[in-house]
Amino acid sequence: MKRHTFILLVGALILCLSSATHAQKDQQPAAKAAKIAAIAVTGTQKFPTDQILAAAGIKTGDVVTAQQVQEAADRLAALGLFSTVNFHYTAKDDGIVLSFELKDAPTFPLSFDNFPWFQDRELADAIRADVGLFTGETPDNGAMIDEITIVLEKLLASKKIKGNVTHQLLAQPAGDAMMMQFRVEGATLRVQSVKFGDSLAAESERLKDRISDVKGQPYSRFAIDVFENEQVRPLYAAKGFLRAEIGPPQPRLIADANTPAEPGVDLLIPIVPGTAYAWKGASWRGNMAFTSTVLDGDFGLKPGDVADGMKIESEWQRIESEYTRHGYLDVRINKQPQFDEAARQVSYNVEIAEGPQYRMGEMIVTGLSIDAEKRLRRIWQMAPGQIFDNGYYETITKELVKPTPAVFGEMPVHYIEFGHFLRPDPDRHTVDVLLDFK
Repeated sequence: MKRHTFILLVGALILCLSSATHAQKDQQPAAKAAKIAAIAVTGTQKFPTDQILAAAGIKTGDVVTAQQVQEAADRLAALGLFSTVNFHYTAKDDGIVLSFELKDAPTFPLSFDNFPWFQDRELADAIRADVGLFTGETPDNGAMIDEITIVLEKLLASKKIKGNVTHQLLAQPAGDAMMMQFRVEGATLRVQSVKFGDSLAAESERLKDRISDVKGQPYSRFAIDVFENEQVRPLYAAKGFLRAEIGPPQPRLIADANTPAEPGVDLLIPIVPGTAYAWKGASWRGNMAFTSTVLDGDFGLKPGDVADGMKIESEWQRIESEYTRHGYLDVRINKQPQFDEAARQVSYNVEIAEGPQYRMGEMIVTGLSIDAEKRLRRIWQMAPGQIFDNGYYETITKELVKPTPAVFGEMPVHYIEFGHFLRPDPDRHTVDVLLDFK
């Protein structure tokens, strides 16, 4: 819940009134008002003061009561852009100095899922013109989302398009970052054709087999982005086109061949392949458990090989997995590509933060019979104090998803659910294994 406070100092109690009014006994007393001599805004890193005051509906020179200042703070809080909105004011001559103390709330980029009638820039410009403090992002709740929805619905109405605009916060198709997706519910648009802006994609048999992921489906930017990232980009990455520019998709409205009264969409996916890079190598820093020679020898690519982006990514994962097999559960691998355009080569500067090496602590088992637990403990291969092998842990927990003779033999063991997690102790550098059977 947002907290709005104000501190009315003793000096503010004797502020000059903008006009003298004597209340009758049967009337409410007039609220004291004062002129704002100055306003300060602190705490926000995203918005300039003049825009914040415009959104609050208050400015220097206004004559206000405490209630009106509170209402201005409430307007800011209602937007959802600030997790905290506090204010206070102090007396100065015949007026007050007002201070707003704000804390920015998380905001997320917008995604327009099925608005093929408009370009993204057109939608953003319309929102920016009508919604105060809009920077291209929105909070996950509050009045700003409602205001954006109204703008989008007005745009739809201007083209006589029926449908309600909804929104939801979800992960972006590429990466873990979140976005606020707006979409039109009730719109019936299907993709009639898909074309690629480069011959490698256009001639790919694998893409031809997967084109039905998009073609014939309801038009959705999210679905198209998933298709680009999971199907198109790997095709180029595998051939060394590590910086290929793919998308954004370009829709064109056409008549639906199956339902002439309804529009369909011809889709073009622009592609600029760029340079096909060769592998030059990696420079390693922070690695103590494994020498650079070992890491180079095990990497799977030799200088001059095609810089297969899919293989490179799998190698990072393999190296991280190898570290965890040796107890380095907190390992972090930061890799920065260095592109040599003249030589058409790519190398990586790799910084490895290995962290502590963990050893096996306790194994805590719940939900099994005494005999079944004894059987499980007999086949468990990591003794307390032994270097923790995360690869072994992952292998055996996969086996335990269902009762298996490989673990329990002919013993009658029944359970429906299996839960497992690790409980590391960063001070002792041990990790307990917790296994729960239900």
